Amino acid sequence: MTNRFADWIAAYETAWRTRGTGPLGRLFTENATYRAAPFDEPLAGVAAIARFWEDEREGPDEVFTLTSEIVAAEGNTAVARLEVVYGEPPQRTYRDLWIISLSSDGRCRHFEEWPFHPGQTRTAL
Repeated sequence: MTNRFADWIAAYETAWRTRGTGPLGRLFTENATYRAAPFDEPLAGVAAIARFWEDEREGPDEVFTLTSEIVAAEGNTAVARLEVVYGEPPQRTYRDLWIISLSSDGRCRHFEEWPFHPGQTRTAL
């Protein structure tokens, strides 16, 4: 079961490294929701996700490494732990938790990300 989630994460990484947003239709259902952080309003639909991707990434030549591990999976939903290191030499590091819910065709219908980075405050000031 976890292979389908690992395969989806690999396809997500490939899409992030691809020019444009064409691959998003193979990753997400047409009415998918995408929450970029736990308290953000979710984006709704592939077009909104595509706009978000274009605003967030530097482009297909962006230098980063991504490692992931599925920490829990049940039915169509999994939680993955990821580490993404941007730049060479490393300039930014994120450790993320992703909640991924797949449809029966393997595309994501709900995605939620919990990004963390060094220096991020853990408590309210």
